[in-house]
Amino acid sequence: MTPQRTLQQMCDVSGRCAVVTGASSGLGVTFAKALAGAGARVALVARRADRLDAVAQEIGQAGGEALAVPADVSDSAQVQAMASAVLESFGRVDIVVNNAGAAADGGIVPEKVPPDLYEKTLRVNVLGSWYCAQLFGQRMLADGRGGTIINVSSILGSIGWPDFAPAYQASKAAIENMTRNLACSWGNRRVRVNTLSPGWFRTEMTDPFLGLQGVTEHLSNLTPLGRIGEHDELVGALLFLASDASSFMTGHTLVVDGGLSAGAARWPEAAYAALSHAIPAGLGQRIGI
Repeated sequence: MTPQRTLQQMCDVSGRCAVVTGASSGLGVTFAKALAGAGARVALVARRADRLDAVAQEIGQAGGEALAVPADVSDSAQVQAMASAVLESFGRVDIVVNNAGAAADGGIVPEKVPPDLYEKTLRVNVLGSWYCAQLFGQRMLADGRGGTIINVSSILGSIGWPDFAPAYQASKAAIENMTRNLACSWGNRRVRVNTLSPGWFRTEMTDPFLGLQGVTEHLSNLTPLGRIGEHDELVGALLFLASDASSFMTGHTLVVDGGLSAGAARWPEAAYAALSHAIPAGLGQRIGI
């Protein structure tokens, strides 16, 4: 019988090598710092070399180890060169976080999305994730030691959101099914593939939208927990998927969205007030409000 490990041992990623794409800003920085803080050597991948260098320096100052490798993941030749550089430096990769994303069609209603913006979104989100998953997956399969791939989706990949970023939503749905395909294909050779699906968080990509009058308030009201998320609230889910704590999980989409995708929004306050008066004996009055 295999000896039982502690939760701390199961969540430990020290000594492992990770790649995080889209690591120059937003959630990518959070993911890279979390993995480095948990002991992994981290390769930072994005187009903006200066931003990658700054993140790598921050990780180094905090006692971690990071390698900046500039690349555009939508270009297969650049992904190949990036993978070669990472493997030459690290020897192998144990964890891949496909976080790089674009919403070039953000804010545009479906009937007016220009073809080039739709295509750009798909190239970054779908092809970029595919190129990285396939290249690093090949190496994980070839040496027989396996690994874990985490594709970053969005709740917009599993629900319809009216009049907003149709290419982005389609691309995230594609990523979730790519996860299922690769999980079923590679699971018997020790390569696990899962999806992390965040709800609304403030990032460089979402800030322009969340900054519009009333938007954050509206999204908060749609969310059972009553607010949008904080970056560190994704760290536990990330480390769970990256570590042996999820060793019997593959092909899964782990949603971290404050409950937004679980169902309908709350009633407006005026409706609650009306119910509290209409239902006798206080049975329509909420507790704790």
